[in-house]
Amino acid sequence: MGLLQMKFSLASLALLPVLAGCPTQDQITTDAEVRRLCAVDGGVKIYEAIKLPTEKFNQWGQVNFYRPDQGERALGTEYIFRSEEKFYRTGNPSLIRYHHEVIRRIDNKKLGETTSYGRGGGDIPGPWEPSNLHCPPTSESSETALFKRVFLQSNEE
Repeated sequence: MGLLQMKFSLASLALLPVLAGCPTQDQITTDAEVRRLCAVDGGVKIYEAIKLPTEKFNQWGQVNFYRPDQGERALGTEYIFRSEEKFYRTGNPSLIRYHHEVIRRIDNKKLGETTSYGRGGGDIPGPWEPSNLHCPPTSESSETALFKRVFLQSNEE
């Protein structure tokens, strides 16, 4: 291998991490759509907060009666939990809408809901993990975040 060829190979390897960090046109377009949709209806909406006794919460302040494998009965018999994922775009990159809601079973009243959007992938092919964007951030829009705002600890003993 000649010196020029070796320099070119080393320069190419040095540029690889730089190129990996550059967004593709598909990512830029999909990220813009994620942000647009998020601005329309993204976030958490609380219609009624419910005070529950301390024993209904774990040491981290999360409800201890949530069973994600139970479908609509994931919050027991008193509340309905609905979760929906809708793909607006599949493939690479993908665009998905997440929607969660808590409904009181006795009167069918919606207590709260959260909507978020995500983009996954669309990167330049390589050995790295695909990038993603989530709006609002998962910490603010997951079912756990929704439960924390719908179900409040009552300090009354």
